[in-house]
Amino acid sequence: MTNLVNRPTSGRGRRRRDQLIEAGFTLLAEGGWPAVTTRAVAERAGTNVGLIHYHFGGLPGLHEAIARRAGDEIVGSVVDVLVEAPDPAAALDTVRALVPATTADGQRMRLAVEVMAGSLRDPVLGEVLRQELRRARERIGARLAELHPSWSPERRAGAATVIVALVDGLLLHRLLDTALPVDEALTALGDLLGDRP
Repeated sequence: MTNLVNRPTSGRGRRRRDQLIEAGFTLLAEGGWPAVTTRAVAERAGTNVGLIHYHFGGLPGLHEAIARRAGDEIVGSVVDVLVEAPDPAAALDTVRALVPATTADGQRMRLAVEVMAGSLRDPVLGEVLRQELRRARERIGARLAELHPSWSPERRAGAATVIVALVDGLLLHRLLDTALPVDEALTALGDLLGDRP
């Protein structure tokens, strides 16, 4: 059988494809991966199951597209805020506000947990999440290059890795413990990012 997933589509076809992804994304946030079935997505999108096979080649392809959308929502939106900050101090202030606001958003945290759980069970979803995290590190590394042109590429890559892991860790720990000392952790991060000879 021919792979129909990557065929060129019309504007209407792209809109329908996006509508199916959005329906699946909403179902994922509401009920986790078990809620994202072809029937449920088709019903939510107000279309028929055949379009899922037409646009995605079946449920696994749809899951992959939904995971990309969720990764962009979870990882990409945080990175957007960080790289738009004018300096490291402003970025840290942003994270100070972002961590409690994000962990208070039950739907967003459910998405994060579901994407992580799905990536551990399904190698394709795992690759999607790895790509999102790599892209996050690259974007933060590029911003660090603008802020600290004297830093070596290795130092920028290392700092970007620590930043992404720290933000992920802060979100997870804050979700489990609302008394987490976020400010102290971010002060330590600020020390790490400070200029040194």
